[in-house]
Amino acid sequence: MANEGTCDIGLIGLAVMGENLALNIASRGYTIAVFNRTTSVTDAFVAGRGKQPHVVGCHSLQNLVAALKPPRKVMMMVKAGPAVDDLIKTLLPLLSPGDVVIDGGNTLYSDTERRTKEVEAAGLLYIGTGVSGGEEGALKGPSLMPGGSKAAWPLLQPIFQAIAAKVGPKGDIPCCDWVGPRGAGHYVKMVHNGIEYGDMQLICEAYWLLKHAAGLTNSELAAVFEDWNRGDLDSYLIEITRDIFTVKDPDTGDFMVDRILDRAGAKGTGKWMSQLALDLGVPSTLVTEAVYARCLSALKEARVRAASVLQGPATGPVVAASDRTAFVEEVRQALYASKIASYAQGYVQLAAAAKEHDWPLDYGAIAMMWRGGCIIRAQFLERIFDAYKSKPDLENLMLAPYFTAALTKAQAAWRKVVATAATTGLPVPAFMSALAYYDGYRSGSLPANLLQAQRDYFGAHTYERTDKPGSFHTEWLDLRKPVGA
Repeated sequence: MANEGTCDIGLIGLAVMGENLALNIASRGYTIAVFNRTTSVTDAFVAGRGKQPHVVGCHSLQNLVAALKPPRKVMMMVKAGPAVDDLIKTLLPLLSPGDVVIDGGNTLYSDTERRTKEVEAAGLLYIGTGVSGGEEGALKGPSLMPGGSKAAWPLLQPIFQAIAAKVGPKGDIPCCDWVGPRGAGHYVKMVHNGIEYGDMQLICEAYWLLKHAAGLTNSELAAVFEDWNRGDLDSYLIEITRDIFTVKDPDTGDFMVDRILDRAGAKGTGKWMSQLALDLGVPSTLVTEAVYARCLSALKEARVRAASVLQGPATGPVVAASDRTAFVEEVRQALYASKIASYAQGYVQLAAAAKEHDWPLDYGAIAMMWRGGCIIRAQFLERIFDAYKSKPDLENLMLAPYFTAALTKAQAAWRKVVATAATTGLPVPAFMSALAYYDGYRSGSLPANLLQAQRDYFGAHTYERTDKPGSFHTEWLDLRKPVGA
């Protein structure tokens, strides 16, 4: 083979993300060997976008492995699930001790925990890395969240940090750093995706309020989001939302957003985060509400039928024209406060998972990994970095002085917006859930005392007391009294 032992890294899987990552790696001066199960896909790539000296096409896994410099580094960009296990089984006999296998897919962290142990037992190294930023990020600079075999990181660090997005005053801080052992990288990527679910749902609810409670047109909405993107809400998702409101269908001249069916899709990572939050006993309510909102949107036909039967408040804008500017600002503040609550929940879940799995996570570093390249990239993340830099063991993001002050400032507007939605009949589950989380977390007392009494009454589950230590049970049936006695 002409290119035997000359390539810096190999990549398997030339779908959109794989192609763009390969081009990104090649553009940084690294030579990459590429393979796709369908040979014609490999040939088309190396004859087209990948036609350059730093890209080497391979027609078999044996050819790809032979093309690599030792220790070999092979990155899999294939569909998460059994296909990854099958590919690992095929690769292991072709590789040597000290070689590195990398999974860049959206893999469930527990699979990466298992695979790291299996690959290490075979004498090789394993990395499971989150890759965020979509096809543009993959090509120009993604956010990368690698975890797995610590000994593999020095071998991958130069390449990964070269291709990652860069942030900071000088644009030289890579949005990529070592996350932790085994499945830590994929867990952090899952939480990123869950927060993304929450961000998107909150933005959609802000749009719905401005459109239906205040009567803003799409052009006016674009101007609002343009203004928001200059302040605390400066982010990729606010930016693309602004752009969406400006796009018209070339055929009809109608605004494109108004012609899109209101039935949302999902790929499962938000659901994973919600399920794992329940397992850990942490209240990640924002991502859960965002997942449920997508589930409810999928019931389009049922919702249309129900709309003619179930009654609510009269429809139409309720905010007077003279009050619209003030209402827009109130929605902005409610959105920002809800975003703080959402990220606080995400970081609480990360901390609980780190404790459960013995992962030494650096929460400030994670914020900087998300600062550029990824879908939730935002100016806001620098505030999170500062919060954890000041107090690495911060119990909850809402307790950091900057965020405490921001929540206090936004609180009146936040409550007014939620109340407006409730009285107007506009569904804003994420806004409402965020406010409920804030109120619940700041409450020194909650009605769980009654809940514990109920559990003890029907199931003898016992309870604790406020006035003395220990576990107690009451014979409620024996001690109950007639009402009014």
